[in-house]
Parts: sequence; C-alpha cells; structure tokens
Amino acid sequence: MIHDMPVRNLGDLQVSAVGLGCMPMSWAYRKADADPAEVRATLHRAIDLGITLLDTADVYGPFTNEEIIGDYVVRHGLRDHVVIATKCGLIAMDATTYQRDGSPRHVQAACDASLGRLGVDVIDLYQLHRVDPQVPIEETWGAMSELVAAGKVRHLGMSEATAEEIAAADAVHTVTSVQSELSLWTSENVDNGVLALCQERGIGFLAYCPLGRGFLTGHLTSDAIEADDYRSANPRFTPEAMSANQVIVDGVKAVAERIGATSAQVALAWVLAQGEHVVPIPGTKRRRWLEENAAAASIHLSAADLADIAALPPSVAPRY
Repeated sequence: MIHDMPVRNLGDLQVSAVGLGCMPMSWAYRKADADPAEVRATLHRAIDLGITLLDTADVYGPFTNEEIIGDYVVRHGLRDHVVIATKCGLIAMDATTYQRDGSPRHVQAACDASLGRLGVDVIDLYQLHRVDPQVPIEETWGAMSELVAAGKVRHLGMSEATAEEIAAADAVHTVTSVQSELSLWTSENVDNGVLALCQERGIGFLAYCPLGRGFLTGHLTSDAIEADDYRSANPRFTPEAMSANQVIVDGVKAVAERIGATSAQVALAWVLAQGEHVVPIPGTKRRRWLEENAAAASIHLSAADLADIAALPPSVAPRY
C-alpha cells in the first residue's frame, strides 16, 4: 500500500485528509454507469492511496451502498485499514423524497441492520443523517450514545445540523463530526457559524459535495443530467442556472491553470483551506477521478488564489 495521504482529526478520530464519498457507487448519479468491477477497483485504489475514510449511508440505494462497501472491505481483509462511516435517520420514499425518523427504536434497528449489511462488528462513525424535528435531539442522541456503550459504534456524528442542535447533542455525548455541504459555491456553513462552532469544540467537519455535485470540475454539461439523476430536480442544474453559473467554473479554471492543477483540485484545496478540522469527501465511482481528487491534498492555495475565489459571484440558484 502506498499511503502517501496526509491525515486530519475528526475529534479524536484520525482519518485521511481527503475521504471517499461512496454514494455514487450505487445511487443518485447515473446509476447505470456504475460498473461493479470499476467500483471495486476504485475502492482498492483509494486504500492504496491512503484514503481511509469511506462514507456511506443506509438510505443510499437504499441499502445497496453499504452492501458494496461491506462486501469489498470484508472479503479483502481490509477492515483494519478503513474508517467506515454510515448514517441513519432517513427513510427513502423515492429517489428525491425522504421521511425523517429520529426515534430511539429506529436508531437502534437501523444500526443493527447496517452492521449486518456491512458485515462488521462495529461502525467507526455513526451519523444522524438529518435531525428529526418531531423528536428532541437529546432523545435521538441518547439512543445513539447507547450504541457506543453497547460496543456497536465507536464515534457519533451529525449531518446538516444547526449550531444549536450540535451544542445540544454534544452536551449528551461527544459529537465527533458534523457532515454538511461545503464548497466554494456553497458556504452556508461558514456563514451560519457551524464551521466555527466545530473548530471551537474540537469537532471535525466532513464536507460533502465539495465539487458542487460535479459542476465545479468543469466537466459537467446540462445534457449529461438524465431524468433518473438526482441533480435533475436540483435548481442549480437547470440549463439556465448552469449557464449563468459558468462564470464560477471559469474563475476556478483560471486559478487552476495558473497553479498547474485541475479545477477539481482547486475546489478541494479551497475546502481543505477552511480549517484543519475540515475533511472533504468527494464522491466518485471511477479511479480516474479518485486519483485526481486525492492529489488535491498536496495543493496549497496562496492568499491571492483564495482572494480570486472569494471574488467569484454566488450561485444564481439555491442548493435545494
């Protein structure tokens, strides 16, 4: 194994500076393009490169994503080389509609089911996918802390939580990580104080969609988004919005050309520059993009580069 990837800390959990979002391997983005052999090769290459964090969820598929990760990791005897992060708290109604369930009963049943699909004895990082407004966060988090006490889970994380929810949960049991969207065209978690709160409390921040769901790479065109693609219902991926937001892509490309990197690497380097507690988890199902993403860990953006990125206009459309 090559293992040339720097590491970062999510609380007291050490992971690779760039993780791997596994969702595209079986869900959301052009599922028909997910070749099983290439998916396995991508997972193998990720571990070769020193990427230790594999992020999945029960709702991805639903259920198939965890099975893919578990089958590969267990079959190849790689359990000790990876940090498996999965999630509970969302029930898929269809491709774009979910029902939240933060009840203790659901949390406990979902954990047992995930352990079975992953084929492991313990989950390294168990995350609440979304806070259920019908259940006090203290109640949900208390149930999740019981999973730690039972030895089924090592660390707990949250996703898309507010600063108030994070603080309330952290008072019940240590919050190891918060996973929310963060990219150079989606900075709400900088503006709403969540990123700063995580830094203050020693909580890691997992940045999902750090490449803007592929848009910031400069490779995505509107005609590539098919009807069964999750992005087809996203306001940022209408032809009109993509055309208007091309100025962002062009700005990122200009920085990339100046420093001899790709647009994707600049986008990831920007996320990494937001704090040592931040770990981007770009999703892919192909070795080509994985290798490009992993190399971003060694790219440094100068003050001038960051200033040029900061000067780019905001997206003309909301993220949801």
